[in-house]
Amino acid sequence: MDGWTSGFEGIIDNHVHMRGLDTERRMLAILEATGIEKMGLVAIQNEPAGSGLAEPLLLKACHPERFFVFAGLNHAEKLSGGQVRTPSLVDQVDRFVEMGCDGIKMIEGKPTSRQKLDIPVTDPYYADYWARVEELRLPIIWHVNDPEEFWDPDRIPAWAKERNWGYGPEDVRKEELYAEVDDVLERHPGLQVAFAHFYFLSADLPRAARFLDEHPGVRFDLAPGIEMLYNISRDPEAGREFFTRYADRIVFGTDLASRHTVEEGRIRAGIIFRWLETEDEFRVPEEADFLLGPPEDGLIRGMALPRDVLRKVYRSNFVHLAGAAPRPLNTDVVIEECRRMAAIAEALSGKPAAETEAARVIERLTGT
Repeated sequence: MDGWTSGFEGIIDNHVHMRGLDTERRMLAILEATGIEKMGLVAIQNEPAGSGLAEPLLLKACHPERFFVFAGLNHAEKLSGGQVRTPSLVDQVDRFVEMGCDGIKMIEGKPTSRQKLDIPVTDPYYADYWARVEELRLPIIWHVNDPEEFWDPDRIPAWAKERNWGYGPEDVRKEELYAEVDDVLERHPGLQVAFAHFYFLSADLPRAARFLDEHPGVRFDLAPGIEMLYNISRDPEAGREFFTRYADRIVFGTDLASRHTVEEGRIRAGIIFRWLETEDEFRVPEEADFLLGPPEDGLIRGMALPRDVLRKVYRSNFVHLAGAAPRPLNTDVVIEECRRMAAIAEALSGKPAAETEAARVIERLTGT
């Protein structure tokens, strides 16, 4: 299987990563090779490098009909102990809207991010931010937690070990992160959230159902987390029943990234298409990107979802969340923000602002 193709048109992928201006052509090639119509770029900021958000903004500027941008927050002031000044989180949200971003990407909730920025999402630091996002009804793509085996040194997969994604007793616990989310959603029931990677509840579909029932404004996205496919493959009929019951609450995502080759991108998307659309039993191909693991890790069993469910998962659920077309960009505001990101990067790292990705984006947008 070198890239199973979907039988549907108009697919929108809500969860794609793009880093590096030199990957633009590859991103476009992956888009064409997978048959995906539009992509949502989840733009996590790398504050010391002045990267992560600027590059997706440029891709959207160059191809405004095909790319949404979900902008990540900049925490440089907190990370530097106040040595660097950044706009408040509320001001950042307002600037995202002014730039023409389509929503927000939150990595705050992944344990590695908690190691970096040890501030619970229930902390007063976030209070005004949650209120503002709820008021604006901005969609959020939010990564919370990781697979439960990442806390078990005997079960953690090799690819996760290589990225230091194993956690011990000194790290935040999985249930603690879930409790924080429950608190946020109780205070702000109007939040429009798609929880990435099926909220890492694929091994417990009854709990996943209770969560969706308790929080009618939330959705799950399907970006794997290969464990999601293996967990649900243990009982594909139960998976089919869940997806049918919550057909309006599941958003298609792949976790495609600009680091992938075109072939890896085709394979990654094809695995998810095949799992959703057929009753096939298959394994991850040897040619797949390493984050999907080797074929011997497990068997995937397709759910053969009904076509009306697939139409919702592939497109209409995203449209209800973020719209059918990307918002228009305000290039002048994007340039201002890129200057700010470049200056922050220089203050944090000592690397000249002119050498950051944000500065390179300014050059592309201004033609200088």
